[in-house]
Formats: sequence, C-alpha cells, structure tokens
Amino acid sequence: MGAFVISKRFDDQYKFVFTSKKGKVIFTSMKYELKFESEEAIEYFKSNIGLAVFEKHRSAGGKYFFRLFLDGAPFALSRKYTTELRVQKGIDEIVKHASDSEILDFSDNDLVFAD
Repeated sequence: MGAFVISKRFDDQYKFVFTSKKGKVIFTSMKYELKFESEEAIEYFKSNIGLAVFEKHRSAGGKYFFRLFLDGAPFALSRKYTTELRVQKGIDEIVKHASDSEILDFSDNDLVFAD
C-alpha cells in the first residue's frame, strides 16, 4: 500500500506526492493554494481512480514519465523512469493501491524529534 504525503512548498503553496509501498515517489501533484484543496483532491482521486488518464512520454534525455489527468485537467506528473516497463509498473501501483492508501500530512514542518 502506498501513501499520499502532503507538504508545504517554499512559496507557501501545497502539493502532495504519491509514494510506493517502498517509499519511492511515483508522482507529484500540481500546486494548491490551500491545504484543504489538496486534501479534497486526494479524496476525489481516491474515489474516482477509474477516471484517471495516464499519458506516457519520453524526455529529450531518454527518460520515461507520465502525466496524470483527472476529468481532463492536469493532476500530477510522475518521476522519471529508465524504461517504459517501469513507467507501467508505477501506473499499475497507483491503480491498485491509491484508493486504499493513507494520507500523511507533513505540511506543518514541525520537527518530529525535538532537540
């Protein structure tokens, strides 16, 4: 099972990543102005995974990646992969595990271990 991890960017906007069960980032979302918008986007994605469209691409450097669209709008961009097979494995993991993945919120930037 993977996880959605919410974080706050340096420009005070929010984003989330979907990580594999091994903790590797599979995709990064678009930016959101408010945290609750990112939370709602995750919940909508989890309940409507069947509407997701994955477009596979190859970069100029020869790496593979995919763009994720939901309801025709850009939703996320994947990390770079070395082969097309690995791209497909990333997509398969999303389809299989996204709907039951947990949401972790690290947007407060609080230290987990105090000094």
